[in-house]
Amino acid sequence: MHAGLKITAFAAALAATFGTAYGVGQGIGPVVEDKTPARHDAHESDSGPEQGSPPAGGLQISESGYSLDLRTPRVQAGHTADLRFTVRGDDGRAVTAFRREHDKELHLIVASRDLNTYRHVHPVRAVDGTWSIPLSLPRAGGYRVFADFTPDRKGAENLVLGADLAVSGAYDPQPVPAPDTTATTDGYEVKLGAALRPGAARELKLTVSRDGKPVTDLQPYLGAYGHLVALRSGDLAYLHVHPHGEPGDGMTEPGPAISFTATAPSGGTYRLFLDFKHEGKVHTAAFTVRAGGAATTEETPQESSEGHGH
Repeated sequence: MHAGLKITAFAAALAATFGTAYGVGQGIGPVVEDKTPARHDAHESDSGPEQGSPPAGGLQISESGYSLDLRTPRVQAGHTADLRFTVRGDDGRAVTAFRREHDKELHLIVASRDLNTYRHVHPVRAVDGTWSIPLSLPRAGGYRVFADFTPDRKGAENLVLGADLAVSGAYDPQPVPAPDTTATTDGYEVKLGAALRPGAARELKLTVSRDGKPVTDLQPYLGAYGHLVALRSGDLAYLHVHPHGEPGDGMTEPGPAISFTATAPSGGTYRLFLDFKHEGKVHTAAFTVRAGGAATTEETPQESSEGHGH
């Protein structure tokens, strides 16, 4: 797999059309929702791609002959609705064969444009290739849906396709939380040991503790001890990275440290979302970092709230 603009004029036009603002559905997986985000500077413009950096994912609805057909482009805030979509090939037909990666055929990420709300869920695929999952979000606003998958055909590579999702309701935009190297979630503290570097691979080490003690018995989740997704503020460019090693390989310890290698496609502000499992529950820790600059620890750590299991 691969490695948040303000609401655009298009979104504003939609708001005028429907007489309200937009949001997205709530997943059945870990949830990050900052009710009182820390202060930060105004959204900054993203710099262009760095030379030699990997292409950013999720910015296109179609790529390499495949398209994301989001059948539920809008829902209502606070109401559960089935999010439905298909992945179509260049012949227009729904794709029904996918390679299993990290125990799933497809990973679905849903994130708000302000990067305060995040879902990592796994929808169910029907025989005809239609994917669906019940979702509901309490906050209105613009969201992006990312389908992360690999078609099961010779020579096919992993793809991340993105589409916009909107939810009607009273729109209350929030700032991106301030950069910090520590996040708290459900009583756990997670520390980030390094920052992203534009155009260059960088090891990111995250350390999990609870009540001041290191957690050394993390449980395998989707074939790993942790999953990390990075989203670039502004356009929500997507970067999904994998941890070093895997459970049962004889070398990878079940915590407290989880290490990843990631390359930022450009400088700018990113939100990192770490999923990990402990004592039978999946938790999500969220960080704001600036690629090309050190994160600060002046603000209060951001609190993440857990949802239902993936």
